[in-house]
Amino acid sequence: MRTRLPVLTTAAVLLLAAAGAGAASWKEQQIAAAEKSESILRQAEKVRGLLAQYQILRAAYVADEGKAFRLIFGQYLSWHQTYLGLHDEAQRSFSIQQIPEKQDAPSPLEGDAWTLQPAADVVARLAANERAVFFNEAHNAAITRSFTVAMLPRLRELGYTHFAAETLYETDKDLARRGYVNEESGFYTREPVYAEMVRTALKLGFTVVAYEADSEAVGDAREREQARNLYTRVFKNNPQARVVVNAGYAHIVESGKYLGGASMAQHFRKIAHIDPLTLEQTMMMPHDEAVQDHPYYRALLARGPLTQPSILVDRDGKPWSLREGQYDASVILPPYAREKSGRQSWLSLGGARVPYNVDGEICRSRMPCLLEARYAGDGDDAVPADRIVIGLPDAKISDLENRLRTTDDIQTDLYLRPGRYRLRAISAENQVISTQNINVSNRERQP
Repeated sequence: MRTRLPVLTTAAVLLLAAAGAGAASWKEQQIAAAEKSESILRQAEKVRGLLAQYQILRAAYVADEGKAFRLIFGQYLSWHQTYLGLHDEAQRSFSIQQIPEKQDAPSPLEGDAWTLQPAADVVARLAANERAVFFNEAHNAAITRSFTVAMLPRLRELGYTHFAAETLYETDKDLARRGYVNEESGFYTREPVYAEMVRTALKLGFTVVAYEADSEAVGDAREREQARNLYTRVFKNNPQARVVVNAGYAHIVESGKYLGGASMAQHFRKIAHIDPLTLEQTMMMPHDEAVQDHPYYRALLARGPLTQPSILVDRDGKPWSLREGQYDASVILPPYAREKSGRQSWLSLGGARVPYNVDGEICRSRMPCLLEARYAGDGDDAVPADRIVIGLPDAKISDLENRLRTTDDIQTDLYLRPGRYRLRAISAENQVISTQNINVSNRERQP
């Protein structure tokens, strides 16, 4: 099946426009860069194995320092890096600086009108009597999926019946029976945390639906088709349904122009006559460099530690939104720590998963090496519960030191729920190096 490439995000389009302001040939550069980027991605997809594909993409990125190409292809590269567990690298390849905007609400830190509360409790309260809850995400930053995964059990307890994901393909008719996603299920679901989101929804008993446009429509036409699919596949024959939706960026914005028309959420409200609860997660979040954080976010952290996803609430229980009128509430994601292996601590998904230490010896000196852990009951086609690449050249040390590194020097963590898994090491040539069965306990904290 030919993969439908996601449309370039609104954020990327704005970055391109800003970067090229005043340049007569900028539009032509954008077109050429987009065509080149898609061609490279299509060529990489012909090669078997994510690690082999990544090496092709990375080499192409390094070889072309053009501004338009880096902005567009950097986004494509970042998606692939999230698939491989390279979350630091993904944010370096494509990241959106959260600069103050005219439409930003006043700072919530002026005075004492707002207090921080656990986002899980606030969302549960706000969602109790709603029909639809819309979460958004930044496709290059899988951290923006972590709170959504954690909220699914509480929303199911509240009576939500359906889970809808923008990235899923309607053609995967066997998803519910299998209970897990594979490469034919969707685009962003190749990333393990997104795959965990869908798996969690299925396990909890949600009816999982795809709502992406079936045509090649773009802009307003795509947004309208998404909204129509969402209404038809959830509410048309089941008017008492309640749905949790995961979408990218401003697809859930509730007011203003979007891509020359209206957003999916705006179209949905008109079609379904349902006003969704919209939760923005891509602005008040940590970035690879603090300078990219929104000034309100930096000021909030300066006041004291933020240890869990939170929402600011006033005395009457009203949630604060950075873009009042556009989103109902801003979810503030906490900064992450790092384990000894260097992996980001948010991968625990609120404590549901624990780090399982893996020694590089499993790769038998074949570097770079891809480690994948699949649930014991899943087929080999399943997107793993977690994966990480080890043994990639380290830019911080010399070429000689890189060549002298051995598997004994490398350890990493896989973030896994307690249970049984099949651990597999795969070479850059997509050959299975070794496999082993592992058991992960609640107290798994290996040195």
